[in-house]
Amino acid sequence: MPAGEGRAPRHVAIIMDGNGRWAKKRLLPRAAGHRQGVEAARRVVRAAGDLGLEVLTLYAFSSENWRRPATEISDLMGLLRRFILNDIDELAEAGVRLRIIGDYQALEPDVVAMIDSAIARTAANTRTTLVIALNYGAQQELVRAARSLAADAAAGKLDPGAIDITDIDARLDTSDLPPLDLLIRTSGEKRLSNFLLWQAAYAELLFVDTLWPDFDRDALAEAIAHFGQRERRFGGL
Repeated sequence: MPAGEGRAPRHVAIIMDGNGRWAKKRLLPRAAGHRQGVEAARRVVRAAGDLGLEVLTLYAFSSENWRRPATEISDLMGLLRRFILNDIDELAEAGVRLRIIGDYQALEPDVVAMIDSAIARTAANTRTTLVIALNYGAQQELVRAARSLAADAAAGKLDPGAIDITDIDARLDTSDLPPLDLLIRTSGEKRLSNFLLWQAAYAELLFVDTLWPDFDRDALAEAIAHFGQRERRFGGL
């Protein structure tokens, strides 16, 4: 049986797309869509451990999202604050470890402090790792990795001619996580939007029409079942 066939993924990532369209269909403000998107995230995080996922990565705020209107950014940051305040107890009790990828240190100081506290509180948990991508962009991540490698090479700590895939892997935000198995994007769009570009090299990609606020445990279970039916060759026969 080829690697991965008939098996559940260890690491699933989701581009949570469609909040705005969900709200528009209901003649509601975009903020209402984002609020329902948080509810969908709660459902999926609860389901992840039950469905046997080691890691669930959610694309919450990209480095390009700063281009959105200031009021929408403020709403998103407010939802993030409430998510951490309201959900950290449940996450901790459920054995979920929180990780952040991206330059979250550039967010408002109170948000950074809340995130750091939540990370520390859940650091010893082992059931599931919830990775939230905040102020994250895959191209920027690769630039940081390249600069780190270049600095070591310039300092004589690294032979430039010997740099390989494992060296780059080790400099990425995801260096301590298992390889990405399945990347899901909701809402019917079929692009990666600067998300986990390196990590997705051999991941299975699944694009579903469901708008993110309507995504739930059953949708995640269906995606995992779909993954189990795929034959993964990793470039081989």
